[in-house]
Amino acid sequence: METKILNTVHSIPRKRVTSSVSCDVCENYDCLIKRNLNDLEDYRLVREKNNLRCKKGQQFIMEGAPVNGLFFILKGKVKVFRTGINGREQIVRFAKEGEIIGHRGFGTEEYYSIGAIALEDTKLCYFSKNNLQEALLNNSKFAYDFMLFYANELNKSESKVKSISQMTVRERVIDTILYIHRKFGDTNNFLNLPLSRKEYADYAGTAEEQVIRVFSALKKEKLIVAKGKKIGITDIQLLKNEVSEHNYYLDS
Repeated sequence: METKILNTVHSIPRKRVTSSVSCDVCENYDCLIKRNLNDLEDYRLVREKNNLRCKKGQQFIMEGAPVNGLFFILKGKVKVFRTGINGREQIVRFAKEGEIIGHRGFGTEEYYSIGAIALEDTKLCYFSKNNLQEALLNNSKFAYDFMLFYANELNKSESKVKSISQMTVRERVIDTILYIHRKFGDTNNFLNLPLSRKEYADYAGTAEEQVIRVFSALKKEKLIVAKGKKIGITDIQLLKNEVSEHNYYLDS
């Protein structure tokens, strides 16, 4: 089974296939599979699920590889990206427990349009494309829930494109800080997802030098504090006020 999965998802060889964690004991109650578990227990989708373990920095979806299934994050944090103009990396989003990776290509494309890298040691649930299609074709409730998920993803994506196009560089950087705070929270007054200045730039759609300048200004204004990769927010309301007209609360 291990060889089959590694070849199927075109992943790097060091990714480990671990013993499967039953969906019954999973604590990710926002997961689409978990929410529909009572209706899916008799499907191969649940019975033949596989768990994968990725080390920090390990890429588990290769951009351009054939789409043969979806990944759900059991535990950990992930960076989803695509290659932009001149080969520059553009971060599409960050993901955490219970979220789906690779869904934008499922059912419509033959190849993944994105790549994904673990930002910390991460455990994944892998569901094959064939088993997902079987469940969707035979379970209307699950298919309807999946449709709502896609509709919500489309709405967030469109809202992000609209907002980003109207934001200044400073506002995009602030929006990124607030997005990380909303999604991952903080620990000991620092955001619970340490990122490099380049990763902030790749998500905000600007240059690393611009991010450094904005961070410097925000520190002087006592809106944030920084300690290496760690960023802490000292006045979240003032940050929100700067981007409130762009609906900062919309995640993507």
